Amino acid sequence: MRHNFGAGPCILPQEVFKQASRAVLDFKEGLSILEISHRTPEFEGVVEEATKLVKELLNVPSGYSVLFLQGGASLQFAMVPMNLLPEGKTAAYLETGVWANKAIKEVKFFGNANIVASSKESNYTFIPKDYSIPEDSAYFHCTSNNTIYGTEMFTLPVTKVPVVCDMSSDIMSRVIDVSKYDLIYAGAQKNIGPAGLTIVIVKDEILGKTGRGIPSMLDYKVHIEGGSMYNTPPVFSIYVAMLNLNWLKSKGGVAEIEQENKAKADALYKEIDRNPLFKGTCAVEDRSRMNVCFVMENPELEKSFAKFADDNGFEGLKGHRSVGGFRASMYNALPITSVHALIDLMQTFEEKQNKLNYD
Repeated sequence: MRHNFGAGPCILPQEVFKQASRAVLDFKEGLSILEISHRTPEFEGVVEEATKLVKELLNVPSGYSVLFLQGGASLQFAMVPMNLLPEGKTAAYLETGVWANKAIKEVKFFGNANIVASSKESNYTFIPKDYSIPEDSAYFHCTSNNTIYGTEMFTLPVTKVPVVCDMSSDIMSRVIDVSKYDLIYAGAQKNIGPAGLTIVIVKDEILGKTGRGIPSMLDYKVHIEGGSMYNTPPVFSIYVAMLNLNWLKSKGGVAEIEQENKAKADALYKEIDRNPLFKGTCAVEDRSRMNVCFVMENPELEKSFAKFADDNGFEGLKGHRSVGGFRASMYNALPITSVHALIDLMQTFEEKQNKLNYD
């Protein structure tokens, strides 16, 4: 058995794989989900069900639309300012990692970005706090979880400015109050479904106020009017997302999975803090539950532990190339048994090193 701690695309439940594979062969009267028209009543029902599940699981208030788009979160870096930032105006951005930085770079095509706080000088190992957001900002943009550095933003600043959040890697992993956000976007490939799909939850009343002409494919209002089917949608990705959201609902929803995710993260961080061979890389109060980043106290042991992990069936533990070390990504479908297996591996490696040192 291999334990998948890869940072993405995400691990999915085995029952979802089985349901999806059956639909590839026979979704409707011998037709595959890969070959049906997205205009059929059957697939329209899939989109309706997926939309309903997003709203139910996150308790989305009235006045918000849920969209299923393509282009990943990277396209949203540009779509957000294109739809929300009037020309010449300024938006406030919190810089907490690579993805936040990429979002900031896209703003220059439409207006100005004001970086209200940054943890760049500390290699993004903490979430900035005690910063102010100018009241004349068009919106405030933040990234809730930073996959590369292993930090997570658990609280929002108090502001009257519209709040936009890139929630790609922790959406559906914990309870959030959607009413505190004006726009949430998330690549689906962490906790929702396979790559190729992006979820957008947007407060309808914030749209159409830039005075800017927007190409149809990049206009949220056009996609809302088209029911996420202005153009051919990512049919299979939406279908698998629907299956996975149903799985999450069957487990008790987001509140239940949050407790599981907290238990997984607490157990692994406890071992990292206990084991003299390892150390965490982030501020304790900002440690991500989704992406646990750590390094060896002795860097010379890194290759040995990496090989030991691979030989024992652990996948995806290597840290991002920009930071090195190790990263255990623990998305919703990762069972806690895999976390305990990793803890056992770390303890066994410690025992082996102690024996070598003693001998």
